Amino acid sequence: MSKIRVHALAKELGLTSKDLIEKLNKLKIEVVNHMSTIDSNQADLIKKSLNKKDDYKEANKTSQVKREFVKKDRLENGYRNKNERTGSPKKDSDNKAYMRDSQNKNSTIEKNKNTKSDNNKKFDKNRKNSFQKDEKNPRNEKTNQIRQRDLKNKNGKKNFSKAKDTTAPEVKPSRSEDSKKNNKKFYKKEKSHNDSKFLDGAKSKSQSKKKANEQEEYKLRDLTKKRPKKRLKSQKKKEDAAPEPGTPIVIELPIVIKDFAEKIFVPVGQVITKLIGLGVMASQNESIDEDTAILLAEELGVEIEIAEPEEEVSIEEKMGLDYEDNEKDLKPRPPVVTVMGHVDHGKTSLLDVIKSSHVTASEAGGITQHIGAYTVRVNGKIITFLDTPGHEAFTSMRLRGTLITDIAILVVAADDGVMPQTIEAISHARSANVPIIVAINKIDKPTANIDRVKQELVENNLIPEDWGGDVITIPVSAKTKEGIDELLEMIQLLAEMKELKANPNRMAVGTVIEAKLDKGKGPMATVLIQKGTLRFGDSVVSGFASGRIRAMNDDKQKPIKKAGPSMPAVILGLDTVPNAGDTIYAVEDEKTARTIAETNREQIRENRINQGSKVSLDNLFEKMKEEGMKELNLIVKADVKGSVEALIQSLLKLSNEEVKINIIHSGVGGINESDVTLASASGAIIIGFNVRPNINALEMSRSEEVDVRTYRVIYDIINDVEAAVKGMLEPDIVEEILGRCEVRQTFKLPNNSIVAGVYVINGKILRKSKIKILRDDIVLHEGDIGSLRRFKDDVKEIATGYEGGLVIEDFNDLRVGDVLECFILKEVQKA
Repeated sequence: MSKIRVHALAKELGLTSKDLIEKLNKLKIEVVNHMSTIDSNQADLIKKSLNKKDDYKEANKTSQVKREFVKKDRLENGYRNKNERTGSPKKDSDNKAYMRDSQNKNSTIEKNKNTKSDNNKKFDKNRKNSFQKDEKNPRNEKTNQIRQRDLKNKNGKKNFSKAKDTTAPEVKPSRSEDSKKNNKKFYKKEKSHNDSKFLDGAKSKSQSKKKANEQEEYKLRDLTKKRPKKRLKSQKKKEDAAPEPGTPIVIELPIVIKDFAEKIFVPVGQVITKLIGLGVMASQNESIDEDTAILLAEELGVEIEIAEPEEEVSIEEKMGLDYEDNEKDLKPRPPVVTVMGHVDHGKTSLLDVIKSSHVTASEAGGITQHIGAYTVRVNGKIITFLDTPGHEAFTSMRLRGTLITDIAILVVAADDGVMPQTIEAISHARSANVPIIVAINKIDKPTANIDRVKQELVENNLIPEDWGGDVITIPVSAKTKEGIDELLEMIQLLAEMKELKANPNRMAVGTVIEAKLDKGKGPMATVLIQKGTLRFGDSVVSGFASGRIRAMNDDKQKPIKKAGPSMPAVILGLDTVPNAGDTIYAVEDEKTARTIAETNREQIRENRINQGSKVSLDNLFEKMKEEGMKELNLIVKADVKGSVEALIQSLLKLSNEEVKINIIHSGVGGINESDVTLASASGAIIIGFNVRPNINALEMSRSEEVDVRTYRVIYDIINDVEAAVKGMLEPDIVEEILGRCEVRQTFKLPNNSIVAGVYVINGKILRKSKIKILRDDIVLHEGDIGSLRRFKDDVKEIATGYEGGLVIEDFNDLRVGDVLECFILKEVQKA
C-alpha cells in the first residue's frame, strides 16, 4: 500500500501542513508532524471530507453572491428608513418577515400602481445627493455594519448558512423584468426585518473592520489622485530650475567637472568631450579652475558668472578661541626678539654669548638646523630670543620668526656685508612691521669694514642713526664680547617704548616654533605663548593635533607647571606631531580639542584633493611639453618638522624644464620599511636629513634596490640633487655599511672615557672603520673607533653574533640601547 507524507498531501490539497494535521487529528488519524506518512486509504478519507465541505461552501457562496448583489443595489438606491429590515440570521425571524411580506403584498402592489413615473424620475435624478446626505446619517453606519456582517458570513459561518438558504428564494423574484419598482419595494421589506437586534449584536465586532476598510479605500483613492500630481510637480521643478535665456549661471569654485555639467545643464559626457578636444583626459571627479570653467562655458555656448569666494573662517575663530582682550586686563610682557641674517654671519655664536651656552658645536657644519627659543634675564628683566636659520632653505622658518616677534636683530658680518639672505630677512621684518636693530658682527677681524656694511644697508633702505636715519646699528663681536651689553640695553629700551602687553588670565594662545617625534616620549612641540597662560594638564589643539599636556619643560629642559606670555615651553601629550607655525589653543576639554582637530584635518584633506586633481590652462596648453618631461620622485625624512618643510621648499626650486621634482612623501622620524616600500613602488629616492634607516629598512632597501641617501648638512642635499637634475653628477665618496652592533652595557674608565660592551647584530665591526652612534634612528655622532677588543685581546674585527668592547674617540655619551653603525668611505662612479 503506497504512502504519502503529510506535507506532500497538504501541497496537493492547497492547505498548510498545520491545517492538514488538525483535520487529520479530527478524523482520528494520528500524525506527529509534516514529515509523517499516511496510507492511501487515509488520504482518500481526508480528500472526501474536504470535498463535502467544498460543495457546502460553494452552495453558500452562490447564495452569498446573490445576496451581496441585493445589498449593493439597496445601498445605491439610498433607502435608509429606520423601520426597514434586511433579514435576520435567525430562521424564526425570517419566517415572520416572509409572512409579513405576503400579508402586505396587495397593499404594496396598489401603492406601486399609484406611483407616478415623474416621481421615479425625480428620485433617480436626486439619488446621488440623497446618498451623500445619508453618509453623514447615523443610519448609514448601521448599513455599513450590516455589510461587514455579510462579508463575515462569506467565510462560511454556520449560524448564517440557514438564513442564506431561506432568503435566496426571495431574491429571485427581484431579478424579473421591469424590476426597478418591485426591487425597491422588496428591498424595503427586507431591510425592515429585525434591524435593531441585528445591529446591536454586530456593532462592536464590525467597528474595527469598518475603519480598516474605510482607510484602505481612502488610501487607494488618494494614491490614484497623487501620482499624476507628483509627476507634474517634478516636471514643474525641472522647468523652474532651468535658467532663463540671457541669465548667467553662477558657478562657485572650486568645482568638479560633474557638478559643473549639472550647473550649466549640459551632459557630463559632452563636457569631457570638449576637454578631450582641447587635449586633456579628465574624469568627471576632477576639479577645474576659473580660467578652465570660462573656457569650457564659451566652447559650450553657456553664459556663466564666477561667484566671489567667501572668506573662509576657521573653526577656532567660530568658537571664539582667539579674541581681543580688554585694555584693563593687559599686563606688561617680555619682548620676543628674533635673530636673523645670512648663513655663517654669526647669529648662533652671538646668542651663545648672550645666553652663556654653546649650541654651535652640536650644529653640523656650523649652521643652525633647527629654530630655537631661549630666555635670557638681563638686569632683572626677561628677553626671549628666537634663533632662525640663515640658509635660504629655511625661508618659511624665518618668516614664522618674524610673525611672532616684537624686535628683529639683523646680524651682518663686517667682513662679508649684505648678502641675499640678509636682504630676504629685511623683507620679512618689514612685511611684519617689526623694528630692526642691525648688529654688525665680526668687527674683530682684520678685514672688517663697518662703513661698507652701512653703505650696503642704505642701498636697502636701512639708514643708520649716525647717518641721519632711524635704524639702530651696533658693532659687536661674538668672539671678544664687544658691544653685547649695549645691544641688550637697546633691546630693552625699544621694548619699553613699544609698551608690550598681554592678558595672562585667559586661555592660552601660542605658536608652534618646532615639533618632532621622540621615540620614547612621543610628539614633542616647542611653543611660544602669546596670550594667556598655558598650564600643566590643559587640553590643547594645534591644527590637526590635539591632546592634554602631561609634561612641560622650559628652554633649559627643566620641568615647569605653567608658561605665561612671551615664554617658550616644550610640551608633551599631543596625539601627533603638529606643523611648525601652527597656532596652538588651550580649550575647555579634550572632547572640544578632538572636535576642532578633526574639523581641521577634514579641511586639510579637502584642500589636498582640490589641489591634487586640478585641471588648469597650463595643463591644457603645455600637455605636450609635460609628456616629454622627466620626473624625479623623492621621499624626504628629517628629525624635525621645520627641516622637512625647508628641504621640500629647496628641492622643489631645483625643478627645470627637463626634470620635474615630485615630493611624494615627507615625514618626521627615521626611515622605516613603509618608506622603502613606497619608494620601490614609485621609483623614488629616499633622502634622510639627520636620520638613518633601521635594520629592516636597510635590508629591504638593498633587496628592493632602493637608493637611500642620508645627510647631516643641508648643503650636500641641495648640491647632490641639483647636480642630478642637471645631469652633472661627479664621482664622489659614499658610505658602505659594514655592520651594526647594539650597546648592551657601559663601563667608565679612570680617564673618564666610556667603554661600550656591544653585541654585533649584523655584518661585522672593523677596527679601522668609521662609526655612527644612532639613538632612535637619529644620528648623534660620527667618529672613529679608538679601540676594539674581544675579552682582553685587541682584535681587527668582530663578526655577527659575537660580543666585544669598543671605545669611540671624542664621544662619551654612550647609553644602553644605542645602535652603532660601522661603515667605510669609498669612491663610487655615479651613472
